[in-house]
Amino acid sequence: MKLLHLFLLFTLPPIILLLPLFTLTSLHHPSSTTTTTLLQTQDHFSLLISIFTLPDHYSHRHFLRLLYPTPFSSPSSTIHLNFIFCNLSKPDQHLLIPLEILRHNDIIILNNCTENMNSGKTYTFFSSLPHILPHPYDYIMKADDDVFFQLPNLAASLLPLPRRDLYYGFVIPCTSKDPFKDYMSGMGYVLSWDLVEWISVSEIPAGEVVGPEDKLVGKWLKVGGKGKNRYSEKPGMYDYPGSNGKCSHELIPATVAVHRLKRREQWLHVLSFFNVTTQLQPSKLYHL
Repeated sequence: MKLLHLFLLFTLPPIILLLPLFTLTSLHHPSSTTTTTLLQTQDHFSLLISIFTLPDHYSHRHFLRLLYPTPFSSPSSTIHLNFIFCNLSKPDQHLLIPLEILRHNDIIILNNCTENMNSGKTYTFFSSLPHILPHPYDYIMKADDDVFFQLPNLAASLLPLPRRDLYYGFVIPCTSKDPFKDYMSGMGYVLSWDLVEWISVSEIPAGEVVGPEDKLVGKWLKVGGKGKNRYSEKPGMYDYPGSNGKCSHELIPATVAVHRLKRREQWLHVLSFFNVTTQLQPSKLYHL
């Protein structure tokens, strides 16, 4: 599949926040662990998936956009997807990134952070959201750019869960089944909006922002007594088969997320397994 890149020249403002909308249908229920009783939840939720990437990764962002077309709607969930990076450091980035924003409306550029998620980028991201987003979301997900999401399954997994004090993902270490003892993998974890607001004002996360970012988030919540509703989506979230020992297993239909897709052939294997072009209709316009 070939993707044409067209770029124009524009001036970049200090902070960019533009989000496309797509909504998802719920298909299955998650495996979950919690020490609290599940409360009745509303029949609709909103989620912002924020993919941490680098400004120069133009082709990969365009590739990911092909996988998550818009609109994608259902009455049960509304999901926005965007890409997150810190500062633009090259002249060409100041010329090319604005066109991406004009075309796709899906980039957030944070001010005053280092382009390394373990050097404070994650704290800057979460602590900035309440001040820059046009409206809150029920959930915020931080995700890596080497992850493929089965978005309908992710939506179905989150649908029955509490809207507050939620910490959701793939608990680390790989063999752990106790999300209260450990923390969620940085491949893609979800915080409810109240926890994002807490991060933005609490001295606990502000006092420790450098280190393995997923482990730090777990530590912030533990020290602050937050995230009492915790859900580890296993086996639906996992590493690509054979890539990381006990964190990986074979591809399964009930997949929520596949992590560590580092090579093109791995992406092609995953996309083929999930038959991502199944909705393509026969036409005289092309021969496939």
